[in-house]
Amino acid sequence: MNKSDDRPAAPSRTRKIAGRVLTISAFVLIFAALILPNTVSRLERPGTYLRLPLEGFVAVGLLLLIPGGRAKRIVAGVLGAGLGVLTVMKITDMGFYKTLARPFDPVLDWVLLDDAEAFLRDSVGAAGAVGTAVALVLLILVILTLTTLAAMRVAKVGVRHRRTTAITAVSGTAVWVVLLLLGVTGLNNFPVAARSGYTYAWDRAQMVRKGVADERSFAREVQIDAYANTPADQLLTSLKGKDVMVTFVESYGRSAVQDPTLNSGVVPVLDEGTKELAAAGYSARSGWLTSPTFGGGSWLAHSTLLSGLWINNQQRYRNLTSSDRLTLPSLFRKASWNAINVAPGTTRAWPEGNFYRYNQSFDSRNTGYAGPSFGWAPQPDQYTLSWFEKNVHTPGHQPYYVEMPLISSHTPWAPLPTLIDWDQVGDGSIYTRLREQGKSTKSVWADPAKVRHEYARSIQYTLSTVFSWLEKYGDDNTVMVLLGDHQPSPLVVGDGASHDVPITILAKDKTVLDKIAGWNWTDGTRPDPAAPVWPMNEFRDKFLAAYGSSPQLSHAIAPPR
Repeated sequence: MNKSDDRPAAPSRTRKIAGRVLTISAFVLIFAALILPNTVSRLERPGTYLRLPLEGFVAVGLLLLIPGGRAKRIVAGVLGAGLGVLTVMKITDMGFYKTLARPFDPVLDWVLLDDAEAFLRDSVGAAGAVGTAVALVLLILVILTLTTLAAMRVAKVGVRHRRTTAITAVSGTAVWVVLLLLGVTGLNNFPVAARSGYTYAWDRAQMVRKGVADERSFAREVQIDAYANTPADQLLTSLKGKDVMVTFVESYGRSAVQDPTLNSGVVPVLDEGTKELAAAGYSARSGWLTSPTFGGGSWLAHSTLLSGLWINNQQRYRNLTSSDRLTLPSLFRKASWNAINVAPGTTRAWPEGNFYRYNQSFDSRNTGYAGPSFGWAPQPDQYTLSWFEKNVHTPGHQPYYVEMPLISSHTPWAPLPTLIDWDQVGDGSIYTRLREQGKSTKSVWADPAKVRHEYARSIQYTLSTVFSWLEKYGDDNTVMVLLGDHQPSPLVVGDGASHDVPITILAKDKTVLDKIAGWNWTDGTRPDPAAPVWPMNEFRDKFLAAYGSSPQLSHAIAPPR
């Protein structure tokens, strides 16, 4: 037998081609993962892809310096898996930017999985929601597996062609440095010298660090309360005997009033409502508040308005609700109002509600609704107000403070209820037929234009319902603070919309509105675009000061409960 017969057989042509395809694919995958942006808008710009990622050259050079094939494979696998994690986070960011106008917080945002699951269940059914969840898990596993294998493939090729790899790593880094120093830009004005992988990982690490620092800072901030020591007889003296309602309208943002693609139906409702309420004896003043959240997280906006603190993440919310901070409901209760919470969107136990110190709490489980849900909303807003009229706003009642988040304008905005005669509402059974006449979630969400249209219709419905209730059932002692909690998602309002929401105070007693004349708000229920804009956390103290409350110390420390 010849010596040549002892040699291993040369790889076939097909195998060589397959190997080259795998190698090229590995390089392309890693390159794509390194330059992948975390917003859809940048994903759509060609300049995103004409860039040179520094991290690739550095990683290849690092692998060459590591002795031993096994150690190289381990490091390559770890780097690949890490790149996969960053890729998953970037893709998650894209979804968050499209729905909440901000990136995903890897520490605080897990609580939103419940809302996402509920939205999916309402949109595509329980089976569809489970299928989507399974598909997402598989997608994550596929991304992690592919980036890990790709990194190990690149490392293997690099060892095989060590000299070429070393030259590529050094020269590539040098070219990158020159491009950076010269400030060379390509298409869309993007810098050709890319370092998005490194900066993205650094930003995520900084997000965690800042979260820890913010927790310590907030622990001090929550104890500073100018009204903590104000005696009960000095609180809200100008509202004595009034029924005060703080009514949130879900997803009612500035865009619903000012965006031409959304406001064609909303503006007439506001203007006609102003005229009809004026004929019924009401006055109204309107302005703007800047919400701490966007597209979701209503509880963050509610707690910001009520506490006078900026609550823009779940960590602050948890720390607030475990503190002794006084809020509008607890201050009204201290001043002898009956503090009531009517929250039709609550479907299970809500321990945080104890923090607000309501005298009574009602939700979808104890308001007697016998009809179907409408999208996310367990019951229509008109039913909630009808139940409230029959069970709370009764003759001879103690003056009350009521907080009422209305939810028919909550995503997915389909199907929607319609305003009916108040005498027909009953126990809500009539809504079974009305729901069947509504549009399905699937048909609406198949077309972005339909989504925007139905969102606007949902705002029209809730505003019309509130105005109708005020006109029919409000009296001389009714004072309503009507406001949005946040803007709808960027899917509806686009990228770059503000965080502003409208706010209106309505009352038949004109002296109530005279107390806020210095606020320079707009007459009526539609705020002027140039009306004052306040951060939402400023409202509590401005409201308390306007209606007669006196702060005792500018830095009073809240006493233990």
